[in-house]
Amino acid sequence: MPDPSQAPADPGTAVDESRLEELITEAQIVLPVDLSALANRCALALGLNTALIYLVDLQQWLLIPLDESLEPLPVDASQAGWAYRTVSPRVTDDRDGVVVWAPLVDGAERLGVLAVRTATLDGSRMRRSRMLADLLAMVVTSKRAYSDWIAARTRTATMRLPAEMLRAFLPPRTIGSTQCVSTAVLEPAYDVGGDAFDHAVVKHVLHTMILDAMGHDLASGLTTSVAMAGARNARRSGADLPDLVGSVDRALAQWLPDHFCTGVVCRLDADTGELRWINCGHPPPLLIRAERVLDGALDSPPQPPIGLHSELEPAARQVHETTLELGDRVLLYTDGVVDARDANGVEFGLDRFTDFIIRASAVGQRPAEVLRLLIHAILDYQQNDLRDDATILLFEWHPQYP
Repeated sequence: MPDPSQAPADPGTAVDESRLEELITEAQIVLPVDLSALANRCALALGLNTALIYLVDLQQWLLIPLDESLEPLPVDASQAGWAYRTVSPRVTDDRDGVVVWAPLVDGAERLGVLAVRTATLDGSRMRRSRMLADLLAMVVTSKRAYSDWIAARTRTATMRLPAEMLRAFLPPRTIGSTQCVSTAVLEPAYDVGGDAFDHAVVKHVLHTMILDAMGHDLASGLTTSVAMAGARNARRSGADLPDLVGSVDRALAQWLPDHFCTGVVCRLDADTGELRWINCGHPPPLLIRAERVLDGALDSPPQPPIGLHSELEPAARQVHETTLELGDRVLLYTDGVVDARDANGVEFGLDRFTDFIIRASAVGQRPAEVLRLLIHAILDYQQNDLRDDATILLFEWHPQYP
């Protein structure tokens, strides 16, 4: 099918600009439960028929409609899922016309898809469908920050208290720009204990962190929550890596003196590719370049876990440095990823882990989709019953995505 966005516009396609302006203003105060009705009104103002918002569930298996009368769609076996997986619009025939499945993306984060129905499709209507998806993605992002209804709507199971507490601290799954992107996944989604990830952009610098607290209970989640809060507090005060990790060491020593966690904290200059990191008793990061793992490229001498440094090694933390090449990917992970075992007790293993990422990347999958597929493969390998938390964070320098 030719790309409808390149077709000439229908001169009879009218836009009610004053009505559209009213709706954009309304979007600022609309209740999250009324987003479906707002989406339809916006579609009409743009000369389209209807628009329906689907949001991806917590584990990225399903696309769940905000209209509670409708059924979810599978991410891996639907046209809507194709649009979500590839971050590209998909057009399908409908008995009353056509449906444009437009990805809902906020920055680099995939939120779901927008189903836009229209009697006919030309370049103008295609562009308006995409524009409406972009607008509604920003609206959804602003609403879900305080909407328990949206959070509940995108869950498929009951969440335990430790997971509820920890997830309140987690950043969006994916962040980034045209210079770099960072994405992460964490399982078990509803029963996570001591694993966590964090990433943030400060001007041209990407900050990433992965943590693994000992245990699998509320205290473990509290340990990583305090560690994340300490790191963010230091980062927002302008602290460099040694001071940042030192702040977390002191925070745990002060507030949770009997608890500690392993972790890796990274700082990537997105202008130059300079990567600096500190490894605190954690599995070393992996560097993937030109579709292969560079063995030992990011290894470093062991340092004490976070929270034990002042007791075991009072000297300053050691910072390690390297310079990435364009397209390099760096992997941070917790041991629950490679330690996952099948029914026969065989580990998933580091080789299987890295081979999966390299193969998925080689066929053009973007980082967020690579990790979605990988975490599902790990869950399948262990019959959806992880014995330990499994967390993966992947960042890439200079992706230059459209």
